[in-house]
Amino acid sequence: MSERMAELLEERRVAPSILSADFARLGEQIDAVMEAGARVIHFDVMDGRFVPPITIGPLVASSIADRVHAAGGAVDVHLMVEAPERHIEAFAAAGADSISFHAEATAHANRTLAAIRELGCLAGIAINPGTPVAALSELRGHADIALCMTVNPGWGGQAFIEGSVEKVARLAAAIGPARVEVDGGVDAATAKPTAEAGASLFVAGSAVFGAADPAAAYTAIAAAAGAV
Repeated sequence: MSERMAELLEERRVAPSILSADFARLGEQIDAVMEAGARVIHFDVMDGRFVPPITIGPLVASSIADRVHAAGGAVDVHLMVEAPERHIEAFAAAGADSISFHAEATAHANRTLAAIRELGCLAGIAINPGTPVAALSELRGHADIALCMTVNPGWGGQAFIEGSVEKVARLAAAIGPARVEVDGGVDAATAKPTAEAGASLFVAGSAVFGAADPAAAYTAIAAAAGAV
């Protein structure tokens, strides 16, 4: 699993987030963005505790993983949950290729990153807008992905937080060689400056699935980010 994701992340990628998809047509909408070129599908997990909403779990991940993999893609799981170490095994078994969790959600970030890798997935660490980049300084070399939240986590459709581009640049300098992922308010206008700041994986939810033509929206964001 990690080999597939690692190969895909050798180039910039836009990762449509199914949080904003129409779940009555989930398979159809995933097919549409993958036919447009998407190869990373972002999967947001919320527990009603770390963030207020409750979303989806391993059963839904399992239901889409084979479809995504058959099209040459990967499933990028983002755990916005308390005690994420309790859930990583279930998502790895469900077909996740990468699993990211929040530094704020556990006292055992180093151990959790190692456990994710042992399960065969790329390991990611995420930080909220109010968390300084320095919080990840001791994890350099232990994370494959560093996810910078550019909105406060919990809801789709929020506006990109001013100042996030500079934070992305600081994170890219601090956490390399990990890939920097940005999540929140990503669209054709914000993808370019975050790419220039050092991001290489761009999560886009409502900007893709909230558009009249998700495939065209994906293509526009990918072009702005210089992504394949």
